[in-house]
Amino acid sequence: MKKRLAIYRSPNEIDTLLHAFQECSLPRSEWTHEAHLTVALWYLFYDSESEAINAIRNGIKRYNSVQGIEITQNSGYHETLTLFWVRTVRRYLADESHNCSIVHLANGLIAKYADSLRDSSASRTLPFRYYTRDRLMSWEARINWVEPDLRAIELKQVSLK
Repeated sequence: MKKRLAIYRSPNEIDTLLHAFQECSLPRSEWTHEAHLTVALWYLFYDSESEAINAIRNGIKRYNSVQGIEITQNSGYHETLTLFWVRTVRRYLADESHNCSIVHLANGLIAKYADSLRDSSASRTLPFRYYTRDRLMSWEARINWVEPDLRAIELKQVSLK
């Protein structure tokens, strides 16, 4: 059975998710890949890239701490994956943000990168187009940014503001 795709109908729904994330009151079962993408989109849409990265990184770490999620070799916060997805969302925004609402952007981002849309779990396999499993799943990649070892992540040099 496929899980239900999170489709937003209003900015208030996105704001509610963001507030619950920031307050660490979001149920763990709702801290899905789609929620991660939406939170990253919100910060990148409204803040500078460096502010967004800090808010996302610190927010996930704080949320995990409150939820009792420890960083281990196989679970918890993952710096390289977090920054990989921030770059992916940034690239998406550079391509799609022309006069679009945050609701339209969030729904499009989820449609493009959500697990629930593809049997192959494209969001789980996308990072492996850039990284070998050993490199991406290493302790070093979990605690620090590591560069891809299969191919470079292309970034458009476009201002989002």
